[in-house]
Amino acid sequence: MRKRRNHDAGFKARVALEALKGERMVSDLAAEYSVHPTMIHQWKKALLDGAADIFERDGRKPAEADEETVRSLHAKIGELAVANDFLSRKLKPWTGK
Repeated sequence: MRKRRNHDAGFKARVALEALKGERMVSDLAAEYSVHPTMIHQWKKALLDGAADIFERDGRKPAEADEETVRSLHAKIGELAVANDFLSRKLKPWTGK
């Protein structure tokens, strides 16, 4: 039994772009790159579906944080604010302020 191959994103994009150009048939590309034609059709569809994302916010996706991470970061900020306040009060006699 043959082992499945994992292709990198650059390879997929290159093959999908060639398929989009339409200069050669998908079956010819599949034979040249040793991949199944269905894979090329899937890569081509993924490229078309994701093409609009390239032009949003200079190609950067907005950062998404889950609620648990935000809650834990807010808790950490609170702890650090309390510690900072405590230390600033304790250091006042030595700083002369």
